[in-house]
Amino acid sequence: MNAYWPAGMPVSLDYPELTVGELLTTAARLHGDRTAVIDGPERLTFTQLHARAVAFAHAARDAGVRDGDAVLLHLPNSVWFLAGYYGALLAGATVVLADPRQPAPALRAQLLDSGAVLTASHPDHVATLRAAAPESALRTIVLVPPVADVITGQATAPETAVTPDDVAHIAYTGGTTGEPKGVRVLHRNVVANVTQMTAWRAAHLLTTDDGVPRLRPIPGLHDAGVSPGNAVTVSVAPLFHAHALINVNFLLLCGTTIVLPGRFHPERLLTAIEDHRATYVTGSPAMWHALLDSPGLGIRDLSSVQVISSGAAPMDPATLRALAAAFPNAIISEGYGLTEATCLVTAAPLLRGARRKPGSAGLPIFDTTVQIRSPGDGAAVLGPDEPGELWVRGPQVTAGYLNRPADTAGQFAGGWLRTGDLGRIDEEGFVFITGRAKDMLIYKGYNVYPRELEDILHAHPDVGAAAVVARPVPEVGEEPVAFVVPRRGADVDPEAVMAFVAERVLPYKKVREVHVVGALPTSPAGKILKAELRARLATIIRS
Repeated sequence: MNAYWPAGMPVSLDYPELTVGELLTTAARLHGDRTAVIDGPERLTFTQLHARAVAFAHAARDAGVRDGDAVLLHLPNSVWFLAGYYGALLAGATVVLADPRQPAPALRAQLLDSGAVLTASHPDHVATLRAAAPESALRTIVLVPPVADVITGQATAPETAVTPDDVAHIAYTGGTTGEPKGVRVLHRNVVANVTQMTAWRAAHLLTTDDGVPRLRPIPGLHDAGVSPGNAVTVSVAPLFHAHALINVNFLLLCGTTIVLPGRFHPERLLTAIEDHRATYVTGSPAMWHALLDSPGLGIRDLSSVQVISSGAAPMDPATLRALAAAFPNAIISEGYGLTEATCLVTAAPLLRGARRKPGSAGLPIFDTTVQIRSPGDGAAVLGPDEPGELWVRGPQVTAGYLNRPADTAGQFAGGWLRTGDLGRIDEEGFVFITGRAKDMLIYKGYNVYPRELEDILHAHPDVGAAAVVARPVPEVGEEPVAFVVPRRGADVDPEAVMAFVAERVLPYKKVREVHVVGALPTSPAGKILKAELRARLATIIRS
């Protein structure tokens, strides 16, 4: 056991034999009349959310959906997304998670790949769906919000034969580097990750000791980041992405009220935090950079926030310090995960007295092993503080890719997941992420890691956000080029920024060019799309 494992926290967990739909059924039984979700003027209790999901499940079965059929959710964040998500699962279906804003060709590829037979869509997006649907297996389109009109009055979900070993989600990933791939996420993967989160972040165990799922506090552990039955979160990250969706599963199980204020806007998020006295806020570095540059930050009462949880990419030290100042009562917790591992792999503990290290993605959570192996072949397991590629093993590692046996074989081997991410593990077991293997560049034979340069750029007083990519140069290999977004009201001098970095790094690591932009391209989950920046740089070079 790691020397800094939180005192009193079990080292290993038992994982209930449940399906994901049963998590909502359990939450409704445990938290009944507490408000589960707030979406504008609409509020649903846990009992009401469960009833709406059950209604969707019966409607889906009436439309011909059977066990194992794929149901595609083509919806923005809303109560309807949650009702459709849990309803499809309670109907015995596999949920296909889709970005409703993607163009018809990309959506069509997902329809054909998944074989979805029913989809729930929104009036704002259904035209794209109709354009993508021809020659697919799609038989039924359900427009929401009319789901409320088909409530059957039945209190229980339809009978299905779905087991924990069946596929709960097809979650598409890989859009930052190439063609998206559908990850086969089993019910047991989701339940395992939710069980891990519940113990790590709420100090409670999900058990079925007497045959009935319930939450049991871990003896002796108090003051956890999430207090079951008392927490409130504001969710702006897209629910079709693993980071938001698995967090919502965990939070609803713990009786958390989910506030859905729509797409991310700094002022809207700050208003929702203040108005609803939010206690738990999760996001990505791109979101934090925008929030910290918001003019309303200094005039809001943010004292209710107990946890700031960050994922999608590592945070730079300057942003960590600024978040701690903006949210004085919050634990700032970084974590690491990926869709191929359901969601969470490592995280900082949320117990007030637990050890955390700034800049670290925390410790591997329960029953999860992380190794640093030699990049490329992964043959050698490296020692403390040696940089390499992260390999992961645990109950949350998924069942590979849909219809892609070669990709599955290349990334999933013997129970291990090859992540493609670079990092190191220190002698005390804390994991540090340095970037993507594909982002590392080689200058005159030296490895240069963009993350190190981005951290320095974020410390510059005029820089609000930054990303570093490689530019091919035949004489030297590759050289680092930066794209930076100015802070509000600041003017960035590219020469001064390059000098700022040069004073802090070895000569071969110097940034060779700085481009000032209004915004960095990001994925819906908040990851910077470096492939787009490299393409933009190639255009600049040609012009």
